[in-house]
Amino acid sequence: MQLKNIGIVGWRGMVGQVLMERMQAENDFSLGEFTLFSASATGRSVSGKMYGRDFGKILDASDLNALKKMDVILTCQGGDYTKQYYPMLKREGWRGFWIDAASALRMEKEATIILDPVNMHVIKSALQRGETTFVGGNCTVSLMLMAIQGLFKANLVEWISTMTYQAASGAGAKNMEELVAQYDCVGRGLQKNLNVAQSALELEKKVTGIIRSEELPHEHFGHPLAYSLLPWIDSEYEMGQSREEWKGFSETNKILQTTKPIPVDGTCVRVGVLRCHSQGLTIKLNQNLPLSEIEGMLREANPWVKLVPNKKDLTLAELTPAAISGTLTLGLGRVRKMRLGDSFLNAFTSGDQLLWGAAEPLRRMLRILFE
Repeated sequence: MQLKNIGIVGWRGMVGQVLMERMQAENDFSLGEFTLFSASATGRSVSGKMYGRDFGKILDASDLNALKKMDVILTCQGGDYTKQYYPMLKREGWRGFWIDAASALRMEKEATIILDPVNMHVIKSALQRGETTFVGGNCTVSLMLMAIQGLFKANLVEWISTMTYQAASGAGAKNMEELVAQYDCVGRGLQKNLNVAQSALELEKKVTGIIRSEELPHEHFGHPLAYSLLPWIDSEYEMGQSREEWKGFSETNKILQTTKPIPVDGTCVRVGVLRCHSQGLTIKLNQNLPLSEIEGMLREANPWVKLVPNKKDLTLAELTPAAISGTLTLGLGRVRKMRLGDSFLNAFTSGDQLLWGAAEPLRRMLRILFE
């Protein structure tokens, strides 16, 4: 199949904007003829002032005839759009490639979860079988796999316990805005009666009073996140897990195509960070190796891992969302043997949820199709 026409849906959203910026930076728009689709901006034209090229008129994202003309559809429009239009296109006989940021199709048999630095062999095998549906993985799972890829390459992982610290961006743009609005609400509330001579305890009482009040905007999170955290992400699932925690096991093993599933479990927590997801990992290795050998495997696994020495000053300077946000770096540090035993490894990771956790695997999959 000769590929030429690529349609992008959902390019105006948060993940879509990051994707378009990355595609411009990597000259991906030279791969073919691109058409932009929208559910709300149909008929407008996009000039070279946006993303460095002229895209012409924006087409209707619900126009099946226009969509069917695409050899590749790359969508960041969300799960509801996927659930409606993906089966409609298939029923219409469309045989193009579908590359999706949403989770709706991830665990379907015909879908391959894409994270090519980790599972290129799985992607190539799917292409050889004639598969055409490729889906980005859960953000925390993808970031974890990229960060500790060296251990999976060496088949060293027996199980993993993940404790996540997930940014507001994982819940969507409206949630990011709400987090900032919550902090702003507290700031404005303090300015009304801020006494520079007050004690720290008095200050805490005022802040707590504000975040518990109806003044605090919480339409999207449902609860205060500013000056707090939310120890539950996504819907309730089996065994007392949240669905986000279930994804750790299910998606890790589908991405890696393991013959014997690797247990992955833990607690997923939303924290008051805008963009980067971080994770504390307890890793049970299936053999006892010197720490220096383990560090070498981690450091050399892929070009994006940055192994930060387990020193206080370097950790605080280089292994935080403040340092990592907006970059393709997978920060990895706090690597040490644990008191639990010589085959137990401690690690901490931080990575940009909107890049390796969302947009980057999609644009790279497009490159793979054309290459």
